Amino acid sequence: MVMFLRTAITTFVCLLSLISLVFLARLYRRDNVSSSAWVVPSFSAPHAQPCPDTLDWLLPLDLTYPIKYARRDIVIESNPQAKRLSVTKLPASLFPDFQSVDLTDGTHVQLKDCQDPLVLHVPAPKGPVDASHILFGISTTLDRLNDSIPSLLRWLPHTNAKLFVIAIKDDDVPEDSKDRYHPADAKEMSELQSHMRNLGLDVTIVHPLSKHDWFSQRYFSLVRVMYEHRESSTQWISLIDDDTFFLSMPALVEMLSTFDPGEQFYVGALSEDWWSVARYGMMGFGGAGVFLSIPLAEIVNAKYEDCHERSHTSAGDIRLRECISWYTRTKLTNILDLHQIDIHKDLSGIYESGRLHLSLHHWKGGGTDGKGYPLHMMHLVADICGDCFLQRWQFGNEMLLTNGFSIATYPHGVKTLDLEMMEETWDHPTVVQDSVNTNGVDHSLGPTRPKLTLGEDKIQYRLLDSRVVNGTVRQTYFSAGVDGDHDTILELVWMKPLEHSTEPPRH
Repeated sequence: MVMFLRTAITTFVCLLSLISLVFLARLYRRDNVSSSAWVVPSFSAPHAQPCPDTLDWLLPLDLTYPIKYARRDIVIESNPQAKRLSVTKLPASLFPDFQSVDLTDGTHVQLKDCQDPLVLHVPAPKGPVDASHILFGISTTLDRLNDSIPSLLRWLPHTNAKLFVIAIKDDDVPEDSKDRYHPADAKEMSELQSHMRNLGLDVTIVHPLSKHDWFSQRYFSLVRVMYEHRESSTQWISLIDDDTFFLSMPALVEMLSTFDPGEQFYVGALSEDWWSVARYGMMGFGGAGVFLSIPLAEIVNAKYEDCHERSHTSAGDIRLRECISWYTRTKLTNILDLHQIDIHKDLSGIYESGRLHLSLHHWKGGGTDGKGYPLHMMHLVADICGDCFLQRWQFGNEMLLTNGFSIATYPHGVKTLDLEMMEETWDHPTVVQDSVNTNGVDHSLGPTRPKLTLGEDKIQYRLLDSRVVNGTVRQTYFSAGVDGDHDTILELVWMKPLEHSTEPPRH
């Protein structure tokens, strides 16, 4: 009898322990945190590499020494069960303690603490994308097109999508001139086209349809150029600017697949600035990317001459919206993840939001320093981990990594913040009188939260440099010292597991 009671009690305790574990697992999931995010699993990753004995790659960055320095290797594991959350929370720290480094007299260093690689789980890659059913179009100058090659190389090659460019030399012509622009040299056009095609960009560069066309007319004429070059498989034509950047072509193709291309669709995004929407109307703002299904493009093309003469606007995207509204009942389908970016100065709030943006615009200029946001460099980490660019990981209660943009620490803790809300880091847009959209962005970027004070409530380390190094991506983040403190460099080296690499990583 005693033996029976002992067995029963032991069985009861085991069952109670199992129930407790299941309850805790469900509790974590209820907090919208992947259970795998809290545990660093076992993995077949490279063993900890020896601390580098040189930091010579820092020399071109023109830093002021000594600096505070820390680094960490990150191994990416693709997990079919993983989802890209708004923020993935990890209890461990990301970096070891800072170390003082001075490269004034040489680049050889003796780093004291190189921790084992950190494993981060990301969704499994979506594989090669087929965008052969999309034609993209740009109206620009040859010089600006040439400057746009690095960014185009980040999203267009290997997708089967075609790009058509209406190119001029410049539009710096006298107001009384009959011609509206200086034409591009045919030889230079051919040479640039060949160069871009050799880089894997399926581009066709053409002259404007009329030498009397203003910019807005040249932009509008992209519809005719692309429609006349459509193929039987073409479902969409897209008008973009030379500084439109698509962050994930698989995600873009997936978004378009939710619409029936046999119907009339006008897909795009309103401006983030409510004043611009109130002034220019419910239209797709061009820099975010505008997509017309072929049935709608057919109507616009058929009414091309009428719309060309009837419209007198100086903006091409307005001319397109007018033509659609005059001859169809098709209304804009607004996609919140396409971004015109009509707000100014510090755009950290958008980049650090954790949202999977489909497009970003106006990144070449702006920012607090006027140097813009080098997306072609920032986006390199996507080669390692797919759609993890701008994905957020929280370490402990104070540090937040926004991959490819910033590392931020919060002296008062992250728990005091609602990370689902976008921080209003930008200059306040022009107010629309009597509008309930008081901050000017509720329709597009909301919900938002107030801007934090840098240096007090938030310490931000912005991406300074990113490089591909022997199959890895090395990111260098920087924060300037204040009140006599030294500048700080934080480095992350992103790599795939060893079985996916052809040689051991070298940093």
